Amino acid sequence: MLGRLFIRAPVMSHDVPRYGWKVDFDHKFPDLRTPTYVPRFKQILQLLPLIFRYIFYMLYCFIKGQKPIMDFFFPIKSKHMYGVPVGGIGGGTIGRGFKGEFCRYQVIPGMYEYETIQANQFIVNIQDINNTTVYNNVLSCLKCNNKTLYNWKWDFPANQAKYTGLYPRSWSEYFIPEHDIKLICKQISPVIPNNYKDSSIPGGVFIWTVENNSDQQYFVSLIFTFASGIGVPTYSTGLASCQPFNLNEEGTEVAGSLIHNCYKNMNCTYVVGGLIKEGVTFSQLNFDPNSNGMTISKSLKLFGELRDTQLDNNNLYMRNKEVASAICIKQCLSPNSSKSYEFGLFIDMPKIKFPKSNIEYLRYYTKFFGNNGKAGPKLMHYSMKNYKNWEYEIENWQNPILNDLLLPDWYKSAIFNEVYFIADGGTVWLLPLKEDCNRFNSTDPRYEYGYFGYLEGHEYRMYNTYDVHFYASFTLAKLWPKLQACIQYQFRDTIDNSLNIIRKHLACGKKGLRKYKYSVPHDLGDPEEDPFNLVNAYLVHDVSEWRDLNLKFVLQCYRDYTEFGDTKYLVDMFPQIKNVMKKALTWDTDGDGMIENSGTADQTFDTWIMTGVSAYCGSLWLAALYCTVQIANILKQEDISEKYLTILNKAKESYNAILWNGEYYDFDSSGQYHSKSIMADQLCGEWYLKCCGVKEEVFPIDRVRKSLSTIYKMNVQGFNGGTMGAVNGMMPDGNSDTFSVQSEEVWTGVTYALASLMVSYGLREEGFNTAKGVYNTVYNNIGMAYETPEAIYSKNAYRSVGYMRPLSIWSIQYALNNIKKNL
Repeated sequence: MLGRLFIRAPVMSHDVPRYGWKVDFDHKFPDLRTPTYVPRFKQILQLLPLIFRYIFYMLYCFIKGQKPIMDFFFPIKSKHMYGVPVGGIGGGTIGRGFKGEFCRYQVIPGMYEYETIQANQFIVNIQDINNTTVYNNVLSCLKCNNKTLYNWKWDFPANQAKYTGLYPRSWSEYFIPEHDIKLICKQISPVIPNNYKDSSIPGGVFIWTVENNSDQQYFVSLIFTFASGIGVPTYSTGLASCQPFNLNEEGTEVAGSLIHNCYKNMNCTYVVGGLIKEGVTFSQLNFDPNSNGMTISKSLKLFGELRDTQLDNNNLYMRNKEVASAICIKQCLSPNSSKSYEFGLFIDMPKIKFPKSNIEYLRYYTKFFGNNGKAGPKLMHYSMKNYKNWEYEIENWQNPILNDLLLPDWYKSAIFNEVYFIADGGTVWLLPLKEDCNRFNSTDPRYEYGYFGYLEGHEYRMYNTYDVHFYASFTLAKLWPKLQACIQYQFRDTIDNSLNIIRKHLACGKKGLRKYKYSVPHDLGDPEEDPFNLVNAYLVHDVSEWRDLNLKFVLQCYRDYTEFGDTKYLVDMFPQIKNVMKKALTWDTDGDGMIENSGTADQTFDTWIMTGVSAYCGSLWLAALYCTVQIANILKQEDISEKYLTILNKAKESYNAILWNGEYYDFDSSGQYHSKSIMADQLCGEWYLKCCGVKEEVFPIDRVRKSLSTIYKMNVQGFNGGTMGAVNGMMPDGNSDTFSVQSEEVWTGVTYALASLMVSYGLREEGFNTAKGVYNTVYNNIGMAYETPEAIYSKNAYRSVGYMRPLSIWSIQYALNNIKKNL
């Protein structure tokens, strides 16, 4: 049965897969939440100095007319409606709702507009054998706003449609029982592991299958309409225009419309088109998206295709503040037959410039399709020729997991659907600058693969936030390892440098440099500034003293080596590895081999204060020491190996003596009440080592097993009935740790990482139960598919929509693969 559903040859199938996120169009989520969460009084007291300084920061941003990198006063509210987004990696994406809407636009680099544009639709028109229109409807459940396009037939019956999302594809099924016709729209974006050319294509295709299951002959037309904007009137420049195109080469003909516009002085063209083939009638018509829609509806009713009933010879080249274009493919369907209709949608925005930068970058796809702003027809033509190969490659990637009978169904949905963030995470993928190419050595991956950046989250606007990317990087390392390597080289180049810009940090109020030497930066910059040059956009804390960033660089270097097997990569990273470890050694203030936290929020849990030796940073330190020893051994650097092996042995003894309490590792050694908190992520370092396939005992095996058992009992099963994943902190008495806002949150990415460690230790059932709680909560209960938040509270609220850290789910696959290798 699975062989029929998931084909293994480059032949098209419109069958809807068994696995994926499945929801009816009329589905109602049982637990609709908001981003509005009021901290406890004692938590507010802790944060008061930060809150006051943050208010002044917001006022400064308002006066300067710039967006804050994190807006805590006006957080993004989920619309509980999203489906699989359209678009490859790094060229912009367009979100779709599971009910058929085009409803989220990430076109301007790193910025989102959460708007549903009324004019962006698919429409079906059915005529009988006498060419009389017997059915017409917009193929979404969107209701007419009674202001524009009200002559169109809206509000497709929600109980007659179903949705399946299995990123990077989705299937929308529409049933028209009165004519015994079924339509299936398969949406495909070329997000394909290890295929860097096609994955960079900024768009996707919609392959419609229309089944005529009746004994009548029908003429069925599918119409794709699209407007020039991104849903925000302030971006309307008066430069919008529509231009037709037709390209017929190598036996493939495509036609459609180029919808030109300009956003923030960056030229952008939406490319809307279709495949022309024998037996197809193709037509095109431009229209005013703010009109009543009569131009389109009248033409379809009379002819079943698009004709300019006003005989306006300028129609094809219409210019206005806002314009729109429609394309129509019409075919005759005999009784009990089916036919396919192929459409495409692409974003050709080849050149981008960040607001505070003088550099003009070229997006990566221009390497293959040109940067003159005229790539639209080529993108359409190439995609129509190759989308069957895309499916073949996607299925070769997904089938081993989908066909594994030992894996639960929900996991087969989660592992692929969370990959959406690689493309839809405000992602930019840019060609290297010529001056940089001159300094890159032959082994530098940026020479061929350029610069890659994705945001910490939709509303936490910083590229490649490193403490979070540490978790998320498993997806890139497994699926697009060259992009992971590019990020590592980009961070490597910052380590030995300082950025001599003085600023005040909001948490402590002290002034300091934006970047200090020998510290790994928190991020590679804000898309509203000059990213890749102005690093450390994050200004809440002085991240130069964060205890985790330097260590996470070392751990990723070793993890990448175990994945890539590239010794030259370690050679290139080794000088910086030595420097960051030397810096980290200064945090061991008493010479016992173990680093101490500063009594401030000096790690990724940036409101959760750790003091003295901590389980979290301590575990990262032990893991980083181990990895440094291994890297030094590989590179035959005996003096470095001996030095850090000595420290490792001392640190292991200190860590266990100070923090082990017989049941788990204490949160920290401060001796305060909350130091007994059971932290879900207390063994983060061991998680990374296990994902690297390390078999040596860095952490005592019996103590790791006991800690995981305690965490599962208390943080997972003891929290919300075991149905939401792992709460970050839990007190031994069974109450949540309320010391910090973050201690009583469930972090989706941390939960997936914890599940991976459980699986690595043979606790398969516990691991999958832990991860299932997060997936089921996000996708099925609170309606936040394809915008997985960073944090979920026990009830009512969430924090930070569309977040990077849940990409850690691919570490579960690492754990499963390592187990198979050891069998």
